[in-house]
Amino acid sequence: MSEFLVPLVMAIHLMMCPYTKVEESFNMQALHDILHHRLDISKYDHLEFPGVVPRSFLGSLFVAAVASPWAHLSQLLNGNKLFLQYLVRGCLGFVVSVSFLTFCRAVQTRFGPGVKFWLIATTITQFHFMFYMSRPLPNVFALVLVLQALSSWLRQQHSHFLWFSGAAIIIFRAELAMFLGLILLADLVMGRMPLRRFFSTVAIAGPVLLGFTVCVDSVMWQRWVWPEGEVLWYNTILNKSSDWGTSPFLWYFYSALPRALSFSILLVPVGLYFTRQVWVLLWPSLTFVLLYSFLPHKELRFIIYVFPMLNVAIACALSRLWQNQTKSIQRSLLALGTSCLLLGNLCSTAGFLYISRQNYPGGLAMLVLHHVEVERDVNVHIGVYAAQTGVTRFTQAHDHWRYNKTEGLQPGGAVMKSFTHLLLGLSDDKEELRPYRNSHYNIMEVSAFQKIGFKWNQFPPLEIITKPRIAILKRKT
Repeated sequence: MSEFLVPLVMAIHLMMCPYTKVEESFNMQALHDILHHRLDISKYDHLEFPGVVPRSFLGSLFVAAVASPWAHLSQLLNGNKLFLQYLVRGCLGFVVSVSFLTFCRAVQTRFGPGVKFWLIATTITQFHFMFYMSRPLPNVFALVLVLQALSSWLRQQHSHFLWFSGAAIIIFRAELAMFLGLILLADLVMGRMPLRRFFSTVAIAGPVLLGFTVCVDSVMWQRWVWPEGEVLWYNTILNKSSDWGTSPFLWYFYSALPRALSFSILLVPVGLYFTRQVWVLLWPSLTFVLLYSFLPHKELRFIIYVFPMLNVAIACALSRLWQNQTKSIQRSLLALGTSCLLLGNLCSTAGFLYISRQNYPGGLAMLVLHHVEVERDVNVHIGVYAAQTGVTRFTQAHDHWRYNKTEGLQPGGAVMKSFTHLLLGLSDDKEELRPYRNSHYNIMEVSAFQKIGFKWNQFPPLEIITKPRIAILKRKT
């Protein structure tokens, strides 16, 4: 029964936040194009908007294959295109759920059924892991393979571990060589993995996986390319990722991990104290985070792979405390008190989810525009901020409308004024509206999360403050 809660909670996060941001844009557009344009690659979005670095299509192709029967049925019934966005994200979330439950069952064989139960209970009460499960990011595609690799490692299925690890590293996220490589190195040093099996498996898996991604992605990009190789060169060798912002060295430890594990992070050392065997999961996870901290550009999703490993330690603590709770009143109260940390997780998750729902004004603006506009001859320009905060090809509901994402057009110029509608990003002073006072009028402004305020005369003493961030303009007749 507890396993059923994983896809259910994932679906709740998906329904609450159905739109996506710029980081997910490539795979969202790829999923749309695979389902709608199929083999007509000339119509694919990435050829017009390639992004900074190429990404692999293999994850999107797999999810599209899983979703295709239901997508085809929806198209036959003239279903809403936005429904397909829910569908493909739901399919991805289901695939991640299956991999996570496979990991949980492997944990059960190693640590017992009680640890598996508390591992699921802990994870579904935390926000970030469940939130990202359905988000089409390279990190999430890699997460599917990492969870399978870790499951194989716990079961000492060496060949499976090497294949899954190789696929995650070569196709999606090269930096995983640090995380999975540490585990592999320890097994080789301790003699748990025979050298002969290692070399024979790697000699086959490496060329096969590299050849697979190069062949498929070269067809999709219409040039010879190893996507993850170019990403590795750009982010690590050239260190260009820092162009997107930098964070302090220890940011993952004092900010990302506490937010991801929430209140239950307090139980990690308790789990290590009760179950020393869990150290075999903790040391490669924490070492990976430490090594990855040397890269200046940091995001929480970059270390999502270690959350299940750290949650095993939390689960070990909760399992042992509840096993001992019948021995005395004090131990019973201790078990109950520590379990209340999961209630704290739920409260923080509710807050994060509510705030996140306010972070996609572009998607909401498109939804509003399609509801309020009944004309057939619509030519809408989608501004950069709208495109970054929720607009995808799935949100382009009408085939007879024209949607334009061209960047760099002169504000208030003849081209911009020729559009019947504009989705215009707004700053605090709304100066962006000035060039269109004579040509367009403001239908509506869509707000987004700005900050958290405090009001001590109410309970809870918190206030979510939003500000208008996108204006929906319509040309005057």
